[in-house]
Amino acid sequence: MTHLLGLTGSIGMGKSTTAQMFRDESVPVWDADMVVHRLYAKGGAAVPAIAEAIPEAVIDGAVDRGVLKACLATDPSLIKTLESIVHPLVAADRAAFLAAQDAPLVVFDIPLLFETGAEAWLDSVLVVTAPADVQKARVLARGAMDEAILAQILARQMPDADKRRKADHVIETLTLDDTRAAVRHLIAKLTGANDA
Repeated sequence: MTHLLGLTGSIGMGKSTTAQMFRDESVPVWDADMVVHRLYAKGGAAVPAIAEAIPEAVIDGAVDRGVLKACLATDPSLIKTLESIVHPLVAADRAAFLAAQDAPLVVFDIPLLFETGAEAWLDSVLVVTAPADVQKARVLARGAMDEAILAQILARQMPDADKRRKADHVIETLTLDDTRAAVRHLIAKLTGANDA
């Protein structure tokens, strides 16, 4: 029986790094963001339907995420339209990924896991966390956004404290070594492997 583990966490909490640690331990990881990028790319399965529903968002045969975001901000009713196009494609990709696995543990890296109700089909959920000052320092160090944009993103995400409360497992991502040790411990716990 394969254990389906959801992995989530707010921006700057170390989710991508933690997902890579599972991969390093030979655990299959399905990445929701990567799937959406693939669906939006040139030749991606979502492009024709989005071109029909929101034509200005498709440029040179691919979905321009910046233009798409601007369209959704101008007309929030388009969000439901977009979700009706993208969600079934994402679900089909996830099902195909899972069908191809023969592993005791499979990780599903889903940024808005609780917000989309994904915990309903998962066996358990891991939330990665870090203190707010560490989170802020990590995000600002990337140089891609300022404090105002970070505040907007955090306002749209479920608060970290709520995610931790809803989680089955929590890993604090303060150091790489401690995080890796916690990941290995959790793998052993969920797969019934000895912690030797």
